[in-house]
Amino acid sequence: MSTQQFPPYDPSRQPLGQSAFDQTGYLGGPMAAQPPRTPFFKKAWFLLIIALLFIVGGATGGLLSMNSSGDDASTPAESAAPTQSAEPVETVSPTPDTEPSTEPATATPAAPSADVPSEYEDALFAAESYLAALNMSKAGLFDQLTSEYGEGLSEDAAQYAVDTIDADWNANALASAESYDSWANMSKMELYFQLTSEYGEQFTEDQGQYAIDNINANWKENALGSAESYQEMGLTSAEIYDQLISEYGGQFTADEAQYAIDNLGD
Repeated sequence: MSTQQFPPYDPSRQPLGQSAFDQTGYLGGPMAAQPPRTPFFKKAWFLLIIALLFIVGGATGGLLSMNSSGDDASTPAESAAPTQSAEPVETVSPTPDTEPSTEPATATPAAPSADVPSEYEDALFAAESYLAALNMSKAGLFDQLTSEYGEGLSEDAAQYAVDTIDADWNANALASAESYDSWANMSKMELYFQLTSEYGEQFTEDQGQYAIDNINANWKENALGSAESYQEMGLTSAEIYDQLISEYGGQFTADEAQYAIDNLGD
C-alpha cells in the first residue's frame, strides 16, 4: 500500500481560500481564472419576468376599476322613503248635543253717564268699597269721603255718592252694635250713645234705636263683666254699684247693676 507523499511545509504559503492558493493551483495545479458571477436579480430573464408582472397587474387593476365604476353608475341612488305616521290622527268632531255652559257671562261695566262728572263716579266707587268692608253710617261715610285723611273728595261728590249708593243704614247700625257687644261690656244706653254720637258711629237716632231693639244682648251679663273690671281696679262693691248706674259711667239700670253686685266674686 503506497503512502501519499506531501510536499515539505513551506511557511511562505498562504492558507486555504486565499487568492494565492487558487492561482498557484495548490492541491491540483494551476487553476484558470474564472470571471465574477452576476447576481441573479441583475439577470435579463429576471428583469423580464418582473416587467411582465407589472404589466399584467396594471391591466388587471384597470379592469377592476372599470367594473366598479360601471356598477356604481348602473345603480340608481335610493331615495329616502317618506315616513308615514304609525297611526292616523283622529279628528274629533264636536258633539252636537253638548249642553251650553251655565257660567254667567262677565258683565261689562256700564259706561258712566255723560252728565255725571268723573269725580262723582269716583266717589260712588269709593263709597261702595267702604261699605263692602265696614258697617258705616251715612254721615260717617260722608266724612270718610271728604276727609283729608280719607279720600279728600269734594262735598258735592261725596253727597252724590251717599245719596246714590244702595245701602241699608238700619242693618249697618245693627251690625255695628253687634260688633261692639262682642268685645265691650256696654249697657243699652251706652251702646245707643256710641252708635248715635258725632264722636262715634253717627247713625241717626232711629237707626240707633233700631239696633238696640233688635240686638240679642244680655245686659245683666254685660253689667257683671263691667263690675269685674272695676273690681280689678280696687273699687268696693258700693263704688262699683255707683259706677255702673252713673250717667257718666256704665249707665246700666238699677236691676242690672244689682245683679252684677250679687254675682260678683270675692
